[in-house]
Amino acid sequence: METAEFDYSLPAELIAQAPCARRDQSRLLVLHRRTGLIEHRVFRDVLDYVVGGDVLVLNDSRVIPARLIGRAAGTGGKFEILLLEELERNLWQALVRPGRRARIGTQIIISSNSPCEIAAEIVGKTAAGQYTVQFKNVPNILSVLDSVGEVPLPPYIRRPGGKTTDEDRKRYQTVYARKNGSVAAPTAGLHFTEELLEQIRAKGVEVRFVTLHVGVGTFAPVRASKVEAHRMHSERYEISAETAEAICAAKKDGRRIIAVGTTTVRVLESVALDNGGMVRAGAGRTSLFIYPPFKFRVVDALITNFHLPRSTLLMLVSAFAAPGETTGRELILRAYQEAIALRYRFYSYGDAMLIV
Repeated sequence: METAEFDYSLPAELIAQAPCARRDQSRLLVLHRRTGLIEHRVFRDVLDYVVGGDVLVLNDSRVIPARLIGRAAGTGGKFEILLLEELERNLWQALVRPGRRARIGTQIIISSNSPCEIAAEIVGKTAAGQYTVQFKNVPNILSVLDSVGEVPLPPYIRRPGGKTTDEDRKRYQTVYARKNGSVAAPTAGLHFTEELLEQIRAKGVEVRFVTLHVGVGTFAPVRASKVEAHRMHSERYEISAETAEAICAAKKDGRRIIAVGTTTVRVLESVALDNGGMVRAGAGRTSLFIYPPFKFRVVDALITNFHLPRSTLLMLVSAFAAPGETTGRELILRAYQEAIALRYRFYSYGDAMLIV
């Protein structure tokens, strides 16, 4: 397929710059993939679309304050470090800007608010332009990120001076986030409140969790002209025995698995591909790229946000709209055009879609 087929035009004013005042008051577009019917609701109405016996699966990864601002030792030149993945204690894979001044051996001072300045030394660089950064004068940089780091908002969310707010630190995080590791939020989950989750459980729905630590590549556009030529970024995942058993039992009984977010879909479908269609407990990495046509083995319904043009996320939801076929793109883009006409809010802080 041509990547250009997944393009669409979005008015800039529909890119949400702040979250809805209350999480579950976001709008919800419900797409019935078999009939093409579209409904317009609010997110709390998701209660009307779940039934007892369903298994709702969410990604409990927590966004870390991965954006660090520092200055070069000696010259004082400003640097920005975006942490991507912890390789070992105090050793991280990262993006560093400006790249033209980021050389091996460069020392960057992160904080002068303690007796010993926290420093980062660039000790390596990959062919893909990422850097290996060693932190010094701190037992574990991960333990102090809440005080020295900033929330790594996507570039399409703009703040005065580029500095995020205390509200961002709270709202660019799901209410059920538990495990540190993401540098971007699993945004479909941002609409849930603790109250709504309890109401879902009260209907007899099982609520389970997987973990996938979202990387910066999640929101990157596909630059290859052919979809098939794109190589997906790799991300770490974990599935507990409790979650795996609940999903297997539901599939055996013919009950629905409802995935919250594309990250959850990728975990479940990756594991199923590796285990003959079964979901098993364990941890690993996935670089699964889902695009039409794709045969889904686990997920029966999907809660997701509205995604960027030419993104792997848009391709995934297009595949889910028509499993095993190539017609889902037209269905999704038609739904997007209706959402644009009705002034839905798009991307990370935007509104939601339920595909059933």
